[in-house]
Amino acid sequence: MLKINGVTRETNNGLQKLPVTLYRAVQVRELDRIAIEERGIPGFELMSRAGYEVFMRLRQQWPDARSVTVFCGAGNNAGDGYIVARLALDAGLQVCVVSLSDPENLKGDALTAYRRYHEAMGRVDLFQPGQPIETDVIVDALLGTGLDRPVTGLYAAAIAAVNESPAPVIAIDIPSGLHADTGNVMACAVKADCTVTFIGLKQGLFTGQAAEYGGAVFYTALDVPDDVFQAVLSSVYLVTDTPLPRRNRCAHKGSYGHVLVVGGNRGFSGAARLAGEAALRVGAGLVSIATRSEHAVMMNLARPELMCHGVESTEQLEVLLEKADVVVIGPGLGQSYWAKELLMASISSQKKLVIDADGLNLLANLFVTTPSMTNPDWILTPHPGEAARLLGCSIAEVQQDRFASASRLQCKYGGIAVLKGAGTVIASETDIAVSTSGNPGMASGGMGDVLAGVIAGFLAQGLSLKNAAQQGVYSHGAAADLAAEDHGERGLLAGDLMPYLRRWVNR
Repeated sequence: MLKINGVTRETNNGLQKLPVTLYRAVQVRELDRIAIEERGIPGFELMSRAGYEVFMRLRQQWPDARSVTVFCGAGNNAGDGYIVARLALDAGLQVCVVSLSDPENLKGDALTAYRRYHEAMGRVDLFQPGQPIETDVIVDALLGTGLDRPVTGLYAAAIAAVNESPAPVIAIDIPSGLHADTGNVMACAVKADCTVTFIGLKQGLFTGQAAEYGGAVFYTALDVPDDVFQAVLSSVYLVTDTPLPRRNRCAHKGSYGHVLVVGGNRGFSGAARLAGEAALRVGAGLVSIATRSEHAVMMNLARPELMCHGVESTEQLEVLLEKADVVVIGPGLGQSYWAKELLMASISSQKKLVIDADGLNLLANLFVTTPSMTNPDWILTPHPGEAARLLGCSIAEVQQDRFASASRLQCKYGGIAVLKGAGTVIASETDIAVSTSGNPGMASGGMGDVLAGVIAGFLAQGLSLKNAAQQGVYSHGAAADLAAEDHGERGLLAGDLMPYLRRWVNR
């Protein structure tokens, strides 16, 4: 399966360099404009390069394919499709273009592309709902990055027909129906097996629902000069995997920080235990756990390296806070009076904080009465439901634009905001990063507790808040990918990540 790490990506066909910067659709259009108007690259030349790259990827992915069906819409995306169709025709494949409008109504370069395909005696059928699709590969050239409203009518019917076909699908630039900026499905979208995207990586391909629709993402700059990209700045980027530095041979346990995990209310001791072990497994020097007294005596039976303390008052917690470098609060914390008091004491300690789970739910309530409660030294790690409570909105509103939601969280609360999910978004005061590691096997209890511990473990070893959040999210997902590679996604448990976290940080 395709893995992206922000610099290189291993595929079945080798290594492909991948740029780090992500763009919104309007920024990609500006890149196009500069390339055409200021660098003198004809638009039809760019279209021809795009079509060639798609056709070559098609041949590499499905070398035995003998027939190709290209679904074309009414814009420039259709022009790319006609280029692909002409190349497939020239290669001796059986080709049919299914058009959703009269191709003679196309304009500019797209019309030129159609006419060249037509001159080569290429076949074009107008789309008819319900018509069978018998082909080896489908090329999606229906809708491009300009989509800004729900897909309806004939286009929705065509997308349904593509998705119902057993043939694999390659999407041109972006799967039709997927929003280029948010990764949301606009009522319906093509489920592609792979997507070939051009010039600028669209940020919507890497978060939200895109993981289910984009398939393997391949990129080509179409030989656009590097200085074109320097003219359009973006503060959104993919997380770059950065291995930890080699350890000093004279180091001792105090060299790599002391993490304190606060949580594990009655009946929820496992959450704090998972966070504590995760911090140890990524290299924290010491880990203490402040939990309910009845849990403390047995929490470390299977992991004696964890120093577990029964804490029933803020006075008892303050003794542990003084010794800690980093505090994780939230795993299994609950929302009782005990939980609220421990959260307030942790915030007052002025330590670096990782707040997760019920710590976030309590924080959302505290913010109602204390709206000035921001902190530059904490990392918040909400899933969409927790983010909705923190922002005072619905989960649907959070997911509508995950980039904007993460930015709103950061602006409202300060520090670093980590909006978890497929394509986790990490917002700092200056930029937004997206992590693409991880898999659906992570949809099980305790994974968020492990993530909180990983981030804290990196903080304890000296990483900045932003780097700890980014590398923590990426490492957490990468460990899950290693575990799934060995044993499969289904049935993956949070505790299964521990040996893979250790393997990952020592690679």
